Amino acid sequence: MRLKRKDLLGIEELERDEIELLLSTAESFKEVSEREIKKVPTLRGRTIINLFYEASTRTRTSFEIAAKRMSADAINISVSTSSVVKGETLRDTAKNLEAMRPDCIVVRHSSSGTPRMLSRYLACPVVNAGDGAHEHPSQALLDLLTVKEKLGSTDGIKISIIGDITHSRVARSNIYGFTKMGAEVTVAGPPTMLPPGIEKLGCRATTSMEEAIRGADVLMMLRIQSERQAEPLFPSVREYSRLYGLDEAKLRAAKKDVLILHPGPINRGVEISPDIADGPYSLILDQVTNGVAVRMAIFYLLLGGVKEGLQEGVKA
Repeated sequence: MRLKRKDLLGIEELERDEIELLLSTAESFKEVSEREIKKVPTLRGRTIINLFYEASTRTRTSFEIAAKRMSADAINISVSTSSVVKGETLRDTAKNLEAMRPDCIVVRHSSSGTPRMLSRYLACPVVNAGDGAHEHPSQALLDLLTVKEKLGSTDGIKISIIGDITHSRVARSNIYGFTKMGAEVTVAGPPTMLPPGIEKLGCRATTSMEEAIRGADVLMMLRIQSERQAEPLFPSVREYSRLYGLDEAKLRAAKKDVLILHPGPINRGVEISPDIADGPYSLILDQVTNGVAVRMAIFYLLLGGVKEGLQEGVKA
């Protein structure tokens, strides 16, 4: 099976059955990462380029590992070592890369809409690895997979996303994803970090941390994205942590079995305390593990992987 589209640009445009297909395919690929030899020949002979205009650890490494575990050739390009520093435009960079006949280009960029713009010029599939404050679709998919694994389903659950909502592409993709998959989504943060009209995306908004925590099945904590803020949006980091940082005292208002998510990188002691980040309800490392499987599924469904490559213990 394949997706109904050439590219994966955002969760907003996906239908529920496409999300379910991506998640079920990712579940089937998780077994590969548990093998002694973590590789299947599914995409042998394919070439995937990771074109990252922003810093990344988890996302870039995860896409690279996903490609290599499927026997594809993965090429990583960073802006600091590319012709961009010589004045080459993004379109020229992409067209020159396409002239080398890659099978897929994964792009991360600080400007919203960049992956969509590139998809109009490129014949090969384009995967959005995060564009500005717009979307981060693979992150939302791995978050959905992580919650589904623990709770069995996302239908009817309550998830609260807390922090810098205004500048968070993760928040937007997760609002789209969880609402499409039947969850009730609440976003919370300081008034300066809640974009006007966010409720139009299908979520509920509040400035009360206690209100967001009470009754939630899942809490997703977000870091302050200072790199996207033109000016400080709160008096001090200490004040933000006191009001919106998740610690043991605030967690007492939550369900006893509440699940804790964080897309990373974590600023310990700011949006989340170390004891909670490393605690029994934290699924932060599960998210990282699931990221590889989700990105394997994305490549498989966009590139039409050879089914023979799935016969050794993987069913998709």
